[in-house]
Amino acid sequence: MTNRFPDETVPAPDDDLCLAYANTRYSRGTVTPTEQLNGPDDLLKWAAATERLPPLLIDRVTTCWRERPDEAAVSFGEATNLREAIFRCFAATTSGRPPSEGDMAALNAALATAPPRQRLRLGGWDIGTPELSVGALLAPTLWSAADLLVGTQLQRVRQCANPECGWLFLDNSKSGNRRWCSMSACGNRAKAHRHYLRRKEQ
Repeated sequence: MTNRFPDETVPAPDDDLCLAYANTRYSRGTVTPTEQLNGPDDLLKWAAATERLPPLLIDRVTTCWRERPDEAAVSFGEATNLREAIFRCFAATTSGRPPSEGDMAALNAALATAPPRQRLRLGGWDIGTPELSVGALLAPTLWSAADLLVGTQLQRVRQCANPECGWLFLDNSKSGNRRWCSMSACGNRAKAHRHYLRRKEQ
């Protein structure tokens, strides 16, 4: 791609932004996982809403991809492959294992195409005028993944204990022993199932 982003301030990413990206595919333990990103347009909507990228950046990528649908399809494939590598990296750490060399290589390759955080500004980072690429579009997600993997928050990354769920989350509970993506979802289902089993055994 030869297009370049204009000089923009990109908001500093949330600590768990990379986990939110990994969770755009969920119910991973079921026969038919739910997919939130079904094409380039879904990816752009996610980047605009969750990464909070400036509208001008999204507009330029949208224009480029509409003019070059084949390039959009390739870029979308790269983005979803990267999502899966990010998911596997953190799923591994929740099990006490290091990420695989292949997944770390994929993450590092994407980081190499992401714009550097050149200057700190109020509200975020100045990224200058990087080449338009998947690495640039997902820069905040990549920054989040790198910072989380090497930071002190890594020990708080969890995966939902429901094997059908697989949701990744950052455990900010005081006790540090949160097991479920949410009590209103998987937590309550697990409680109901345990109650059913106890009643069945009586």
